[in-house]
Amino acid sequence: MKKPLKTLAAAALFALACAGATAQQAPTGGTLDKIKASGKAVLGVREASPPMAYMLGAGEKYVGYHVELCERVLKDIAPNAKLDYMAVTAQNTIPLVQNGTLDIGCGPTTNNLARQQQVAFALTTYVSEVRMATKVDSGITSLDQLAGRNVSASTGTTAVQLLRKRERATNATYNTMLGKDHLESFLMLESGRADAFVLDDNLLAGIIANAKNPTAYRIVGEALGAEPIALLFRKDDPAFKTAVDDALRKLMKSGELEKIYTKWFVAPIPPRNTSLNLPMSPALKQLIAEPNDKPLESYAK
Repeated sequence: MKKPLKTLAAAALFALACAGATAQQAPTGGTLDKIKASGKAVLGVREASPPMAYMLGAGEKYVGYHVELCERVLKDIAPNAKLDYMAVTAQNTIPLVQNGTLDIGCGPTTNNLARQQQVAFALTTYVSEVRMATKVDSGITSLDQLAGRNVSASTGTTAVQLLRKRERATNATYNTMLGKDHLESFLMLESGRADAFVLDDNLLAGIIANAKNPTAYRIVGEALGAEPIALLFRKDDPAFKTAVDDALRKLMKSGELEKIYTKWFVAPIPPRNTSLNLPMSPALKQLIAEPNDKPLESYAK
């Protein structure tokens, strides 16, 4: 039985209010001991990041590629634990992991060196390319065409950092408009307030597939960067990291991870039973063959 969304939202707000005090006062003991003592594991999930993590219905069910991976991992390492789902955002996931409110973050979070100072990441389970979505009739096909235009991006995402980096590198100026989540950012594009929406390609594909008129949009332009995406959890808890990584290795070696990937990226997904048509990339296939938890900076070299 999942907690009501309002209850979880209130808990998240309370945890955020305390984040400044608790971020440096992480709970004592390991995550595995905490789960065993409480009889439950708390999963941080996103409400609007298909196909990685999103909500179906009015807070009744959370689904997606990373949600299912979290569920499979926890079933392996804590089979008797009840799973509680908490709706989180890109901004509050890390503070809630740090202060022990969340046991594991299941959203599409990029593993980078700055975040590794705050939390730990599991083996990489997706490699995304940050690109842009535009309207088909806009004529925009290149990042060079965005100079002086309105560009939407979601607060707390690495897309914002990559846009600013490109501005410095090319002496271009974008009017970056920040949405509180991906749906708000897409709404800026949909309503015409933004000329492009920049985000991970897999998330763009999921949002477009569930738009009112999917054929009106396309993912175009060169990639701003490649990003390793992974589950995350408390730092300095090697026993939990080992358990999570071992569970993921089993899924990779058995072929189950590839089946889960196909379910969410190639086969039709709810709520509209639309396929994203994003076959597994060579980079991810290589990571399944040779798993690692290297950060974003390794991909930039």
